[in-house]
Amino acid sequence: MNAKDKLQKNKSKAHNYRFTVGRSFQVVVALVFLVFVGRLIYIGVSDYVSGENLAERTNQKYRQNIVLKAKRGTIYDHNGQIIAEDSHVYSIYAVLDKSYIDAKEKPLYVVDKEKTAKQLATVLELDEAAILKYLSPKKKAYQVEFGNAGQGLSLQTKKKIQQMNLPGIYFSENPSRLYPNGDFSSNVVGLAQVEKTKQSGSDQLIGTMGIEKYFNKQLSGTDGLKEAKIDSYGYELPNDQKVLKRATDGQDVYLTIDTRLQNYLEDLLNESVTKYAPKGVTAVLAEAKTGKILAAAQRPSFNPQTKVGLESSWRNRLVEDSYEPGSVMKVLTLAATVDSGHYNPNELYQSGSVNVLGSTIRDWNYSGWGSIPFAQAFPRSSNVGMLKLEQKMGGKVWGSYLDRFGITKKTGVTLPGETAGAKQFKSVLDQAVTSFGQGVNVTVMQMLQALTAIANKGQMIKPQFVEKITNQNGKQVQGYQVHKVGTPVVSEQTTKTVLSSMRDVVNAEYGTGQAYKMEGQDLAVKTGTAQLAKPNGGGYLSGKNNYVFSVVGLAPASNPKYILYLTYKQPQKMTQAAETIMSEIFKPLMTRVLQNYSAGGLQSKETQFNVPLVTNLPAAQAVSATSKAGLVPVLIGDGSKVTKQSQAANIKVNAGEKLLLYAGGKLKMPDMIGWSSAEVNAFNSLTGLKIKQSGSGLVTTQSVPENTEITTASQITVQLKE
Repeated sequence: MNAKDKLQKNKSKAHNYRFTVGRSFQVVVALVFLVFVGRLIYIGVSDYVSGENLAERTNQKYRQNIVLKAKRGTIYDHNGQIIAEDSHVYSIYAVLDKSYIDAKEKPLYVVDKEKTAKQLATVLELDEAAILKYLSPKKKAYQVEFGNAGQGLSLQTKKKIQQMNLPGIYFSENPSRLYPNGDFSSNVVGLAQVEKTKQSGSDQLIGTMGIEKYFNKQLSGTDGLKEAKIDSYGYELPNDQKVLKRATDGQDVYLTIDTRLQNYLEDLLNESVTKYAPKGVTAVLAEAKTGKILAAAQRPSFNPQTKVGLESSWRNRLVEDSYEPGSVMKVLTLAATVDSGHYNPNELYQSGSVNVLGSTIRDWNYSGWGSIPFAQAFPRSSNVGMLKLEQKMGGKVWGSYLDRFGITKKTGVTLPGETAGAKQFKSVLDQAVTSFGQGVNVTVMQMLQALTAIANKGQMIKPQFVEKITNQNGKQVQGYQVHKVGTPVVSEQTTKTVLSSMRDVVNAEYGTGQAYKMEGQDLAVKTGTAQLAKPNGGGYLSGKNNYVFSVVGLAPASNPKYILYLTYKQPQKMTQAAETIMSEIFKPLMTRVLQNYSAGGLQSKETQFNVPLVTNLPAAQAVSATSKAGLVPVLIGDGSKVTKQSQAANIKVNAGEKLLLYAGGKLKMPDMIGWSSAEVNAFNSLTGLKIKQSGSGLVTTQSVPENTEITTASQITVQLKE
């Protein structure tokens, strides 16, 4: 075979090989295709892949378990006026990604940034340029937020923005707590703040202070769970929900606090702090027979709604801070001396000074008053006289009475963080100085509880802030009754002797409490002046204002129904005597409670009416119903229907009190002259506006005239005066 034939033969073999390989490849591809088709047909018919049901898998992908939030319980005053309630605030954000469109390819992102910025600037506390800067980030972003100005928005603000119909603008809802009264016994009521829960990772209101913290479990309730279908963007689809576990709303807590007395006390403290600049103040007004706290406040304090002042007022001074009580302790010293049989009021002693183990103890009047009877030691507030009475008893007897009075023992009051106090009681000198309130640390609640024994024939009564707890159906689940602490500490006759001496503090010409005298009122009083220890030890601070001044008053002295206890620490502007400074709080508050309240306690002597339920009524009808109920209606907004009212229905209020009725729509400035601080706060709460207040008492001037149209951007201030 020649070369040409060989070449031809090789070409034929190669051709046959390629044909065979190509045909084989076609067969393989056909087989693979048939396998895929068969697999797809199988999946389409059976819905199963590798033993998994695809329909169920897809269903699971687009289904989520969503937490059903329980409503946090409301905190009320004893009359049912709201002190703290659940609310919601909103955060605004803008979607910028142009891929976010709906099924009809309508843009769901921000289309016109300039227009969006211009319109948002009329509502948010940001100017147009700042908003435009947020909408034009340097790096590509799917969505943006607007900093602090875009958070904590009210429902009214949210609705205003939604009415602008701006593409790409959305809101997230956040739980919030509403405190409509502002600074209102804030350290007692406390604070609930948003925290992430460990179990679900969702935001939840958690009590961090005061009643909110102590009763957090009762107030919180229990979250529920639902199963819902979501779209590819993660949004919940309507009409496709299944409740797995219903939420149980929190219980409501009713306090013993009386809103009218509390607001008045807050106003008195505000004025006093402005005039005298103390470093600390506490004030507690209680029913002597029940231990119920009608009003309680401290300074510094804070506004739980705005958080202003919170950084300097975390501690509840009523239970967490201990201090030397000074001469108010002499009430207990005198009671112990009389009860133990060591008191002879006519016996004379030499006042001025006395030496104990090498230490000289002096009266506040260094030269003393010469040789005087023990009957004058208490009203003159003589340290020497009380020390000599303690020596007559002896340390063992005196110590046993301190224990009986609960000194250095927690009261168990329903507030978190209560401390027990302490006393230095080893040496004869230690025991001696406790007789006039040195070397022993107490809390306000301890002293208040001890003083109830003097008002109740020797029986101590535990202080209480809570009247009752109810569930969401209004059924009482826990009630707080008068709690007697042990057996009587001293005899009834002893308390009569002590009350008589406390009368002398006010009425005798040598009494230290004449500044507290009130015309026509029978008062039992004891003043106190406690030195402040130097921060680094080594004795006490000097200077006329470096004291904790105090006063306790029981009224009427013949059968005490009320106890008012004030402490006043280091006034920086001490332009008046300490007794004069504190009398400006003591006398107005005691006058109000004695004049306006009956012997039965909290029921006012004034004519009272039930607040009507007028929400969801036409505005005109709501105004008419309010007037017929004996209240003064104040219509806010030009909307057709009342959606909110400032006081809860069916609580009793005094005739002539204002009931604010919110109807939405355009708002006009009301005539606020004569309004109280609480009424201005209620207006703020209903409208979402922020009216700044200065001073205390009633509104005398307002920066915006009546009937002027107002918005959230309006700058409004009111001046209050007593």
